Amino acid sequence: MKIVVIGGTGLIGSKLVAKLGEHGHEAVAAAPNTGVNTLTGEGLAEVLKGAQVVVDVSNSPSFEREAVLKFFQTSTGNLLAAEKEAGVGHHVAVSIVGTERMPDNGYFAAKIAQEQLIEKAGVPFSLVHSTQFFEFARGIADEATRDGQVHVAPVLFQPIAGDDVAKTLGRTAVGEPLNGRVEIAGPQQYRMDEFFRKALAAWGDPREVVTDPHARYFGSELVERSLVPLDDKAVLGTITYRDWLDGSGK
Repeated sequence: MKIVVIGGTGLIGSKLVAKLGEHGHEAVAAAPNTGVNTLTGEGLAEVLKGAQVVVDVSNSPSFEREAVLKFFQTSTGNLLAAEKEAGVGHHVAVSIVGTERMPDNGYFAAKIAQEQLIEKAGVPFSLVHSTQFFEFARGIADEATRDGQVHVAPVLFQPIAGDDVAKTLGRTAVGEPLNGRVEIAGPQQYRMDEFFRKALAAWGDPREVVTDPHARYFGSELVERSLVPLDDKAVLGTITYRDWLDGSGK
């Protein structure tokens, strides 16, 4: 099966390309550095020739509200149009658990707009909603830092390893289109403040973690289940944060 991975040279994309290749699929990494640009359309028609599935794990280079919205609308619109022309039978996209619960967040609003384009395009699709990646934990802590202290809300938090995300994306890609979504999360649920307190200690980071119910998460105030699946139907990863840290996190 030929599967084109948009954003295939990035964090999740490179893992996905490798996993698909291990299972005998023709996995093609498509990104600007491989001659494929979804913003301009460059290389799309050529790379999609003979493809049965497209997996979009691309990301905006800017998180500014208008820029990220323009990126996902333009990129996804060009990609879906090219898929219809090429006869692609399955579009898979990664999104975020809780997007619809925080519409005031510019990035989440852009992901909602992306999903709406996918749902209306007429190409069979699957949406994989993931919780936060272990690989982004340090960035989350840095964004939450004020005057040398990490301000974090005591809400539920269930991050997942990038390898587990890639595994679920791969299984979804080779399966029948869901024409809906699946949610994925890590194997363990924490209080977000406690997770970062332990994580910073494990990193050897001297910053104090302050429990702050009004701490904002990339601009949004959180409630108890903003960042975790709402029911027990989510697919859970198998890699714990401690195992991930011991293996590759430092």
